[in-house]
Amino acid sequence: MTRIVQLVPEVRAGSGVEGVAFQLEQEFRRAGASVERFTLREAGGGWLKLPEGGLARTGMIALRVVWFSTVGTVRARRFLAERPDVVSICHNDVLAGDIYVNHGIVRAAMRARGHYALRMIRNPLHLFTTLRDSIRYRSGTHRVVVNLTEGERALLRRLYPRLKPRAVVIPNGVDLDRFRPATSEERAAERARLEIEDHETVAVFVGHEFERKGLQYALEAVAAVAGVVLVVVGGSTDMIADAAAQATDLDVSDRVRFVGRQPDPVPFLRAGDVFLLPSAYEANALVVLEALACGLPVISTRVGFAPDILVDGKNGHLVERTEVARGLEAILQADLAVLREAARNTAEQYSWEDAARRYLDLVGEIEREKGVR
Repeated sequence: MTRIVQLVPEVRAGSGVEGVAFQLEQEFRRAGASVERFTLREAGGGWLKLPEGGLARTGMIALRVVWFSTVGTVRARRFLAERPDVVSICHNDVLAGDIYVNHGIVRAAMRARGHYALRMIRNPLHLFTTLRDSIRYRSGTHRVVVNLTEGERALLRRLYPRLKPRAVVIPNGVDLDRFRPATSEERAAERARLEIEDHETVAVFVGHEFERKGLQYALEAVAAVAGVVLVVVGGSTDMIADAAAQATDLDVSDRVRFVGRQPDPVPFLRAGDVFLLPSAYEANALVVLEALACGLPVISTRVGFAPDILVDGKNGHLVERTEVARGLEAILQADLAVLREAARNTAEQYSWEDAARRYLDLVGEIEREKGVR
């Protein structure tokens, strides 16, 4: 039997890295593999609980990253040494594992947002993770790096020309049962809850990093296009307050709904007509697939998976950050029913079952290399 260990701070249903690990775990088990977890808890960091928001949350996030990268590395290597017949998949932080899944490159994210040197200097965590990942990519820590898009593989090779592990591409999947087009009743119920009229066009934005994800550009687009209501999912209390002030300055506060952090984005996607992601950088942007699966055309910058799956005028639009309004206007003039069908058809090509199968093929290769099969 194939044995797999996933190294990741947390595993749980939802979006983000922990959600990817959760979906893969489910599919690996359905395929007959044995799967174990090495999480922050196994690394002795179970006491590092995240507060709700503010500077305390930011500080705790940094501490968790440092802990899992250092103490976690030592304990993970010990954990894996006791299991020589497993193939290990690392998703974050730990410097261990046969396979490393590249969920994002800090250097690329900071360069994309501008003022690279200043951003690196003012946040010691960025310097720490950049040094850690230089060791990761230039050493024999991992056998393979899985990138989520072809563009990300090319970027990794450009930023780390002495990349030692081989680099492959396996796109993320999407839960096609959970993320599906809303029924007319579901759509009406969610809009009523948000106090949105049925005739209004609803744009949805999902993300916890408002600056990198480009919320300001979404707000400016709503200000430029009449009849559009923006639903903003995510963000801390402070971030929401700043964004709400910007909405007031743009005179669109009555057309913006800030709903904060939510355990499930599905209800808000059900209320929507279009999804906005004017981000500066994404390694993949799983939420784009989730929105498409819900039948929402996507307006996105050329980041992550978006250039690989979005076709202008068919299932969305690729735009510059300052051109979101142009994309919205095009959506308003198009046949939304046709766009919604095309969006769903695109997402149906990327199931988690298919993604897991590709990982299992890679695991099989490594098992043969290690002589455990």
